[in-house]
Amino acid sequence: SGVLKGYDPLLNLVLDGATEYLRDPDDPFKITDDTRELGLTVCRGTSVVLICPSDNMEPIANPFLQQDG
Repeated sequence: SGVLKGYDPLLNLVLDGATEYLRDPDDPFKITDDTRELGLTVCRGTSVVLICPSDNMEPIANPFLQQDG
């Protein structure tokens, strides 16, 4: 997590106040409750899997949904 401060055409991201969620050393698919504060961080675009906001989200109607009839 963190605040997006910038990006480039290759999707490299600059995050401020980034927090890393550490994985279990015995099970790489399990995330533990341990965290590490990273501060200002550059994330390489090829390693980014998902980008989504964590606050201020609300559902909206699908504007592209076509009604039958």
